[in-house]
Amino acid sequence: QVQLVESGGGLVQAGGSLRLSCAASGRAFSDFALGWFRQAPEKEREFVAAIACCGGSTTYADSVKGRFTISRDNAKNTVYLQMSSLKPEDTAVYYCAADQYRSVFLERPRSYRNWGQGTQVTVSS
Repeated sequence: QVQLVESGGGLVQAGGSLRLSCAASGRAFSDFALGWFRQAPEKEREFVAAIACCGGSTTYADSVKGRFTISRDNAKNTVYLQMSSLKPEDTAVYYCAADQYRSVFLERPRSYRNWGQGTQVTVSS
């Protein structure tokens, strides 16, 4: 079990940048796969980006590839989502998720057993 707290959301103009952070409590942070998901009103939660456990690779949704970057700092028990070239359609609540020892099926919300509370990102035109 790990507790996750997102931060860094806010209001930004289209074309701007924003960095989200997700701080984890607990041990064995490096053993967790970490994912970012987002959910807009009346829509299903959708995959954004993920990084696999144990030194694994990163994956991105097609809609954000080339614009967003996921990274982790194991010394700080924190995962980041650097967002650039933001578009109004990026507006959503962004959630951090974690699952221990996972390296596959990272795009599926049901793969993750731990979730943060979410942080709002609003992109104005």
